[in-house]
Amino acid sequence: MGSQTQSQLHVVDFTDEAMKPGTDAWLSACTLVRTALEDNGCFLARYHRIGKDLCDSVVSSMEDLFSLPVETKAQNTRCQKFAHIMGLQGNHRFCESINKYAKLLGELDHMTKRMVFESYGVEMQGCECMIESSDYLLRCMKYRTPETDEKDLGMPSHTDLTIVSIVHQLNNLNGLEIKLKDGEWIGVDASSSLFLVVVGDAFHVWSNGRIRPYEHRVTMNATKTRYSMGLFSFSGKILQIPAELVNEQHPLRYKSILDNYEYIRFYEKEKSKDPYSRIEAYCGISSLY
Repeated sequence: MGSQTQSQLHVVDFTDEAMKPGTDAWLSACTLVRTALEDNGCFLARYHRIGKDLCDSVVSSMEDLFSLPVETKAQNTRCQKFAHIMGLQGNHRFCESINKYAKLLGELDHMTKRMVFESYGVEMQGCECMIESSDYLLRCMKYRTPETDEKDLGMPSHTDLTIVSIVHQLNNLNGLEIKLKDGEWIGVDASSSLFLVVVGDAFHVWSNGRIRPYEHRVTMNATKTRYSMGLFSFSGKILQIPAELVNEQHPLRYKSILDNYEYIRFYEKEKSKDPYSRIEAYCGISSLY
């Protein structure tokens, strides 16, 4: 586990200045993204626009955030609300660093979606519609150090209900792991320039089953507090499977539409941990008969 096995994950280098839409470098990256998502449901993005200084600023802001009174954090409100609270307290650094960080993560989300659409030859107008209608959740995550004899501290194995999730280990502490299609768990090394891009259930349905969500988890063995950030995108409109992704080799597997939020409510009711059984139960073609 760790760096020696992380090589099994595809790495897409977004630092390549030559990688502009329409170039050979861009087309090659599109193919790599598609292959990675079909093989393992994720890829590692090497993304230089978020550097160490911004990461350090975000970690400092998160420390301020988590030091808020319990009754404030218990509101479980949106990031913009917390930014407003911190701004009222005079902590404008929180607003500036978190907003800048979220914007840059959003750009990575947009590029990922455009690459998927282009690699499948799907009309790009549909991609822009998906981007414009996406809702985003930015989640700050803090993992404390384990107490003596405490086990299984972190986040249990799961897949996401999203279109795309982007996970970033901020303060150079490992813990994030991904389960490959052969069942092996591998660790993802923490780095300010590495981001794990993971597809969720909604993108699986949109792709007519071609790209697959895989389980990921967090194990906490560090000797100091670990911080990470996640940007989660959800569809604000009904998702429809593109005609380009349905053919004799890939017959229609799901109902042609998916309501992301209705699906989330379905999940909260059913509590099925297996992504494929819950997707099949919600919108599988076999459930129509």
